[in-house]
Amino acid sequence: MKYFALLLCMALSSMVFGQRKGYWQQDVKYTMDIDVNEKDFQYNGAMTLVYGNNSGQSLSKVYFHLYFNAFQPGSMMDHRLTSISDPDARMVKNIGTKEKPVLESRISKLTPDQIGYQKISSIKVNGTPATFKVDGTILEVNLPQAIADGSKTTFQLEWQAQVPEQIRRSGRNSKEGVALSMTQWYPKMAHFDEFGWHLDEYVGREFIAPFGDFDVTIHINKDYVLGASGVLQNPTEVKGYVSNTKVKAKKNKASWRFKANNIHDFAWGADPKFVVDSTTTNAGVKLYIVYLPSSSEVVSNWKQALGFAKEFFDLTSRRFGAYPWPTYTIVQGGDGGMEYGTVTLVTGGRNLKSLVNVIFHEAAHSWYQHLFGINETVDEWFDEGFTSYIEELGMHELFEKKGAIPTNPVMVPYRAYYRLALSGKEEPMSLLADYYNTNYAYSNQAYNKGAVLVEQLGYIIGKENLEKTFLKFYEVWKFKHPTPNDFKRVAEEVSGINLKWYFNLFINTTRKIDYAIGDISNQTIQIQNKSDLAMPLDILVEYKDGSKELFYIPLREMRGVKPSEGYDIYKGIQRTVLTDWFWTKPTYSFQVNKEIAKAWIDPTQRLADIEHGDNIKEAQ
Repeated sequence: MKYFALLLCMALSSMVFGQRKGYWQQDVKYTMDIDVNEKDFQYNGAMTLVYGNNSGQSLSKVYFHLYFNAFQPGSMMDHRLTSISDPDARMVKNIGTKEKPVLESRISKLTPDQIGYQKISSIKVNGTPATFKVDGTILEVNLPQAIADGSKTTFQLEWQAQVPEQIRRSGRNSKEGVALSMTQWYPKMAHFDEFGWHLDEYVGREFIAPFGDFDVTIHINKDYVLGASGVLQNPTEVKGYVSNTKVKAKKNKASWRFKANNIHDFAWGADPKFVVDSTTTNAGVKLYIVYLPSSSEVVSNWKQALGFAKEFFDLTSRRFGAYPWPTYTIVQGGDGGMEYGTVTLVTGGRNLKSLVNVIFHEAAHSWYQHLFGINETVDEWFDEGFTSYIEELGMHELFEKKGAIPTNPVMVPYRAYYRLALSGKEEPMSLLADYYNTNYAYSNQAYNKGAVLVEQLGYIIGKENLEKTFLKFYEVWKFKHPTPNDFKRVAEEVSGINLKWYFNLFINTTRKIDYAIGDISNQTIQIQNKSDLAMPLDILVEYKDGSKELFYIPLREMRGVKPSEGYDIYKGIQRTVLTDWFWTKPTYSFQVNKEIAKAWIDPTQRLADIEHGDNIKEAQ
């Protein structure tokens, strides 16, 4: 009842603030019964799905994703591994030498008993059999009767599946010995919104799905321990969660039942050697770790990581909005780290810093992906970049314990972005996630340039306004599917600054920022814009008498001025706002009233200037 009341309050809060005019979204309610044959890595599934159509139009077809089908020779994912110049190392095998590597897709060599598949046995729509066809990882269902706007339709699906070898995210027998990493494992209703159906073939990137409720029962060998999305409904009947439990088994199988509300993906992991530990955040969120106790060092790292996770959830709830679900579970599994609804799977045989870092990143996705259902296939930087930003804050404040946030807490992503910008491989950040020419460009655009966009936004509108933007965005868009423009609009409303130019040029182009201090003479400072991306500037001037003054040059397109910021480097220093600068003019000059010793563009280093060497200059 307490959880329901929380969700109701959140829904009412969203109604008060409102979304963009005409906003709507579909909804789903899954009830699944899964019978696992762990020896053959296969399972039978039965699912009832209630689908709510709120689109304003009737639907004669619907679509589902069958992600396991990608793990078959000849799939688009298989071919992608041979056509990209730098394939994911986890998904290929070197059949050449170290000096002359020859990379082969691991998928191409899967045998029939190693591949993944989801074979649909039957589909009924409101009790009437429906015709359907499977094309790669997409299931197309022709409806016996169109789904009218404002109505709900019940689907009943039965299917058989085989869990593939662990190659990417999902799979059996991971390198660390985890038996089952069950992600993207069920027929998942495709997302339909104002842009139409999102029917991306699974070639290795990420996802988008409607919000809904899940009620999942998994029947598996009684010796197995599971970690999953949502709240375990019967902890006293299964292994691992309650001390001295007598497992309730039928035909040597235990039944695990999990429920989760208002999430858009459900995942789980299972292994007979798993152990479970837990803690509770200050806000009452139950955090679980489910892992293999393979050594005393691994056990120590996981137990310490659990404590850091508690601190992280408390920090992020303060800074980015309260975590709204009752649980979060960190399961060892998969091939790295990947976020799902109230759960993540991460590889666990790491040193402590690496383990904490990956947990912080995946847990941060609880906001930028799972609380805000971002379309990762289109706006990959919006979830990965914002998540990387939050991860960096957490590592600085909690793990490294460096105290107050420095002027730029995300310098690691900045440096990675500079390398990308100068590499010749950069592509526009608005490119669809699957279509990058290199994995290098994708990862640095999505994770690093995306984080730079956030921190540099704080430089443009002010640090305090950025913090207010995060919290206002939470109030307006939680449990919805916002676009980057929705975040931009909130930032504009909070700050009073126009941001069209920034979001357009930094996201849709590969233009770079490059300013320099020009002539300093006769109490005059000249600034040069050597690039094709104009920005506002903070210029700290040190006078020969030892005093300092901060000069702020807004960009005309901003139609506003950022407030003074409370960084220590500016403490006690007068700030003077100058006349705005035109992007059409490559130089800008201003006069001061004292003899100049030195001028410095952006001492906080939040301006993503690709050449900092000419940003500071001493007067001759």
